[in-house]
Amino acid sequence: MFQRTLVCSFFVTALLLAGNPKVTEAQAKVKAGKFEEAFALLDPAYKANPKDAELSKALAETHLKYGDSFMYNEALPPRQKYRPALKQYREVLTFDPKNKDAQDKIKLIEGIYKQMGMPIPQ
Repeated sequence: MFQRTLVCSFFVTALLLAGNPKVTEAQAKVKAGKFEEAFALLDPAYKANPKDAELSKALAETHLKYGDSFMYNEALPPRQKYRPALKQYREVLTFDPKNKDAQDKIKLIEGIYKQMGMPIPQ
């Protein structure tokens, strides 16, 4: 009886650690710079289960990295990188409202707009 309980416990733990295969696949897409493909995997899964913490975290991380891909792209002039980066950082906060990294980057971009005397995009 003890062995059966131990074996069942092991399999349950293994399943929990395996995580959501959509998240794993999306993380690989993000590493490859294929953000839109990652969102195509994560968005429907999140809509089907909006209380899934793993999906929320994955979406927040994907939006953060997508924002960084604009913000730190030296090939893009400021007029082409700040607006999309700001949009992505704001999206992070819809999935992780306490994300300090996104909050700091939003403040930075908003400060840049203020210094340029331009309205902050909504």
